[in-house]
Amino acid sequence: MNAGVALREVARAKVNLYLHVTGRREDGYHLLDSLAVFPEAGDVLEADAAQALTLAVAGPFAAALEGGDNLVLRAARELDASRGAALRLTKNLPVASGIGGGSADAAAALRLLSRLWRCPVPEGAALALGADVPVCLASQPARMQGVGEVLLPGPRLPRFGMVLVNPGMPVATPAVFARRTGRFSAPAALPDGWADAAAMARDLAALRNDLEAPAIALCPPIGEVLAAIAARPGALLARMSGSGATCFGLFGTAGAARVAATTLARPGWWAWGGPCGPTPA
Repeated sequence: MNAGVALREVARAKVNLYLHVTGRREDGYHLLDSLAVFPEAGDVLEADAAQALTLAVAGPFAAALEGGDNLVLRAARELDASRGAALRLTKNLPVASGIGGGSADAAAALRLLSRLWRCPVPEGAALALGADVPVCLASQPARMQGVGEVLLPGPRLPRFGMVLVNPGMPVATPAVFARRTGRFSAPAALPDGWADAAAMARDLAALRNDLEAPAIALCPPIGEVLAAIAARPGALLARMSGSGATCFGLFGTAGAARVAATTLARPGWWAWGGPCGPTPA
């Protein structure tokens, strides 16, 4: 690495296009079936060589991380507790919001420090940091099962637009799971792929996020966000991601999603719109 040139990784948001709760293990952890995608929204992590391990946090959601043992530092110690680096995290994604921000940051730290320190990421290191970290480490569309650690190829995706909207209220994942009632869901039956965003949205509309209703019961503004997204021209599907409170909307193009995001902005809400799906060749 050249002196003065920082290494950089984008920690992309993880969005669950559907999320079925399929069972529960004896240890209390719930089993899931979900299709995760990674839109071009994310935090940014940079690293310079240094003797000591340090982390500076900036960005619109930096204050929410003050006073805690950030997952970025935990990831660094998991990779090599004896090494140092000067890390800078720009926190663009809301915290505790159902889009895997902390897990994505940890995964970005593993990728970035593996390059800086020229050492491979040990098997099991990502999972040791959290069930969502393995899928965020690859940061590629994948079907998630088990507690999230079982990763399978998902359907072929088209290029599409996505809006993300958060009402500015964190939701605690354990509280959402505790509120869930009723039978467990079966895993989804998915096609090999979708030709366009409209076909994808039609199939996804037959599925659901099993945590959406309990999350709305705990945080009613989620329902307002979903209604606002669904009312946007060109919206193909509106659904909550993960355990909330961030919701997403599917659109035919990135341009349509960007326009929708600007019209969804209101005091206290965070909104983003842009592309998702395979990167054009």
